[in-house]
Amino acid sequence: MDWNKILPVIISIVIIIFVAIVRQYSRTVAAITATMPLNVPLALWIAYSAEDNSHEKLGEFSTGLFIGIIPTVVFIGVTALTVNAGWSIGPVLGTGYLAWGVTLGLLLAARHFLTL
Repeated sequence: MDWNKILPVIISIVIIIFVAIVRQYSRTVAAITATMPLNVPLALWIAYSAEDNSHEKLGEFSTGLFIGIIPTVVFIGVTALTVNAGWSIGPVLGTGYLAWGVTLGLLLAARHFLTL
């Protein structure tokens, strides 16, 4: 059994359960926990293990994480705006993911054209 691959999944499940329980007592603590950099260290751990501890590959992966955080911030902003506008959860998530995808596409296109 390869614990380097299994343990991050178990930790992710525990975090999801923790957020669900804490939400009943404090929505603020649940929101902070949900947005803490918990998945990033887990992803780095998995990538580091999969790449035979290559710092170069881990650096490339980390750069991808940095680029990916910008669309995630846009997603959160769009969902906050649409929830506060009174939208139901389906359109909120759909619009959030659309904004996330468009932002990611623009960033990847800019990265591609700026490195040529």
